[in-house]
Amino acid sequence: MRVALVTVGDELLSGDTVNTNAAWLGERLAERGVTVDRATVVPDRIADIARVVNEYRADYDAVIVTGGLGPTHDDVTMDGVAAAFGRELERNEAALEWLEAEGGYAREDLTEGTADIPAGAEPLHNEAGVAPGCVLDSVYVLPGVPSEMKAMFEGVADRFEGTKRYTATVDADEPESAMLDRLRDLREEFGVKVGSYPGETVTVKIEHTDEATVTEAAAWLRERVEAPEEE
Repeated sequence: MRVALVTVGDELLSGDTVNTNAAWLGERLAERGVTVDRATVVPDRIADIARVVNEYRADYDAVIVTGGLGPTHDDVTMDGVAAAFGRELERNEAALEWLEAEGGYAREDLTEGTADIPAGAEPLHNEAGVAPGCVLDSVYVLPGVPSEMKAMFEGVADRFEGTKRYTATVDADEPESAMLDRLRDLREEFGVKVGSYPGETVTVKIEHTDEATVTEAAAWLRERVEAPEEE
């Protein structure tokens, strides 16, 4: 299963808020064997949201959109998703009934537009907040507040399934450029996916669908690189 992530918010683009949602979703999806092929940040603009959602829903098995839910002036994500599908926003009775029964809210106390989602969408109830999310075809719309997003995602996590992948890491006290031949041989010998990440040392990440292959490949590489000194 291939997924694209779209996070919405001017505050993410300006650097005022760190985009932890994309990192968390990427980790959780990887745990489920799902491949995240795109992670894109877009501003609070309806046209931008609609364009990216339209492009990605055509190319990927699912799109997860986070941020910009609610009735305030800059919460335009639902408008953007609705525009991508050529639909209108409408008040969702199921969402309102849930907010009354489970959320403890009276309808008259909710800001107008709180429960508006694209016509025909399935509402996703907000266990940790107020504004609902929704599912429309393969597009999942979740809140931007991390606690609300995480709770809502857990409610639909079982819809995201892929082939489990196993990983192992090997640390090497050598320049990344000096390891190119061995990393090439590692890929060719074991058919694994290899990533190398330089820092104080180089961390090599080995990935494959077969756990034994990952274990064997990691052992092979450890025998051929200079290990960091133990402190």
